[in-house]
Amino acid sequence: MSLAEQHGLDLHVHLRASDDARNVRRDYEILRSTDLFGTHIIEWSWGRTGTRGQGRAVSFASESDALKFAHSLLRRRESARKRCGADYRIVGTIATGHITPQAVKGP
Repeated sequence: MSLAEQHGLDLHVHLRASDDARNVRRDYEILRSTDLFGTHIIEWSWGRTGTRGQGRAVSFASESDALKFAHSLLRRRESARKRCGADYRIVGTIATGHITPQAVKGP
């Protein structure tokens, strides 16, 4: 059993590309989760900031295949400047299973 499975660790990454001069405002999100049957799911969505956008999901039998796919999605975002004119930056990440009430409230 992997560390992610032991701790119920799912991952959510939110990226944003914006350049006001070029009128570029894009959001991109990647979510990794596991369903009740142990299948690993990568969901990703994209679109103009503030709109509903589009999304897709792919399931994988192994965690390593799911993570390889998620990394390939992130690598593709690295070339965004050539394609859409702005670099993506990380807006937020959430790793469930590691968030405690103390972490939310602070010391």
